[in-house]
Amino acid sequence: MLVIGVAGTELTAQERDWLQHDAVAGVILFKRNFASRDQVADLSAAIRAAAPRPQLVCVDQEGGRVQRFRDGYSDLPPLQRFGELYAGDPQAALALAEEHAWLMASEVRASGVDLSFAPVVDLARGNRAIGDRAFSDDPQVVAAFTRAYVRGMHSVGMAATLKHFPGHGTVLEDTHFDDAVDPRPLDTLRAEDLVPFVAGIEAGADAVMMAHVAYPQVAPEPAGYSRRWIEEILRAEMGFRGVVFSDDIGMAAAFSAGGVRSRIDAHLDAGCDVVLVCHPELVEESLRAVEGRALNTAALAGLLGRGALGWDGLLADARYGAAQARLPASAA
Repeated sequence: MLVIGVAGTELTAQERDWLQHDAVAGVILFKRNFASRDQVADLSAAIRAAAPRPQLVCVDQEGGRVQRFRDGYSDLPPLQRFGELYAGDPQAALALAEEHAWLMASEVRASGVDLSFAPVVDLARGNRAIGDRAFSDDPQVVAAFTRAYVRGMHSVGMAATLKHFPGHGTVLEDTHFDDAVDPRPLDTLRAEDLVPFVAGIEAGADAVMMAHVAYPQVAPEPAGYSRRWIEEILRAEMGFRGVVFSDDIGMAAAFSAGGVRSRIDAHLDAGCDVVLVCHPELVEESLRAVEGRALNTAALAGLLGRGALGWDGLLADARYGAAQARLPASAA
């Protein structure tokens, strides 16, 4: 099934038609879709009203440079800030990360959006795309933060998505623009990059997003196109039973599979449950690509948000202002 991108702050007639398609299970929002808190809530409601089945409305609201909703929302620090604080007081840093998760998820849910794709559990080892989005370069430290962050998201009724499996942080290349190859063997990945994913799965994470990174000592193709990674390692060995998302098929590192149809087929055939089609100009071709495929659109039901207070309720919650005050500044 597909989670698609739309162009602006309101739905067009064409986008309403897309939402009628059996393969469309949700919409991902970006900065281009944001004008205000009220507008995002209206857009989310319009998406649901336009579709004949429940739609997962989602966003990347990590904090730092990856925060799509800003005006009227908390200035969320990047995850790296918590790793920096960990060296001085581990327990306080973990508590603040859990509060970050609670605050982020509370604001997103108050806006009528189900899911923020979080947390990033990649290691901070120099990748251009990850950078300060990662907690730490230490697998055990990232594992501890992963457990705390999942707990904080779950406390608000938001599902948690671990990304980017099996670990995007150690290769230099940014997969938005370049192919990325990690030459390390599986034993090294198990001892390092996979450690936070194990912790997150044990903590009850609901979804995993794949990396457009190839690990040739494990499988020849990028992880999102690999049954070895998804079915054998993630599901059979690691015991993950949740939803598997591709990363965006519009990213340069996804092109290795060929055209849009080939990319979608490769992800679904490898075991991805959902393909992200973030660029509206790719949606029409993507819908044609999935015609005739058997799709389990009910798989996302468990990711729908639960128990939102709405903004009035959130602003009246004493914890809200206290959480904003406690969080560290965005920059050290």
